[in-house]
Amino acid sequence: MASVSRRLRLLVTNDDGIDAPGIRALALAAADAGHDVVIAAPARQSSGSGAAILVDDDAEQVPVEERRPPGRVATAWAVHAAPAMCVLLGLRGTFGPLPDAVLSGVNYGANTGRVLLHSGTAGAALTAGVAGVRAIAVSLDLGDRPDQLGWDDAGATAVRLLGVLMAEPAGTVLNLNVPNSPGPHRFAEAPLSSGGVVHTSTSDAQGEDESVRRALARGEVDPDAGSDLDLLAQGLATVTSITPPGSTALLGRLPG
Repeated sequence: MASVSRRLRLLVTNDDGIDAPGIRALALAAADAGHDVVIAAPARQSSGSGAAILVDDDAEQVPVEERRPPGRVATAWAVHAAPAMCVLLGLRGTFGPLPDAVLSGVNYGANTGRVLLHSGTAGAALTAGVAGVRAIAVSLDLGDRPDQLGWDDAGATAVRLLGVLMAEPAGTVLNLNVPNSPGPHRFAEAPLSSGGVVHTSTSDAQGEDESVRRALARGEVDPDAGSDLDLLAQGLATVTSITPPGSTALLGRLPG
């Protein structure tokens, strides 16, 4: 696998919030590999936000608080906004020099299949891609060991993929799902499954009170053979290109 021949400036974000263990593991893995890392992540849980650029409490300005960074990470910022807004701010120089690439994650639970549309982890990476910046969205499958999560292994796996990412055209976005088992893991390119894992809402009616509860659940559809959901279940680290489309090939054939 191709290695990165230069020191990169990396913006690391997530949708689980700046205090989540996944973002710490990802930032430390990148910093330990010799890269210049800045964390800019939501101040609170923002799962399921997609590519929304909402600001907490609908404020006109975006509150930003500097935090003490872990290890060799350069700086860390808690942003009172959705993950995609964190990326937009980073691409405008709010957190220092512009990043060469964006790492989003490590997300709690796999982001597989077409329900990737709803993921704040993926939404942040896609926001970078739209701006022409390469990005990886990283998620850790819970597997059969939800009480023994391999955050450090997932972070290291993502850093191993940086060489591939940087060899691709500007704006390339990769979605990486890492199995929750001891690594190093073998990579497998995989299409999105028609099923997947998503935060779903269920309505529980009790008397006159009705509440909505979010839960992490797998889709109803069985995984398609060779898809990301299928190969992840086989213990492979799945990689899917989710580079934002921008082709205008149809425009010449549209009716007047």
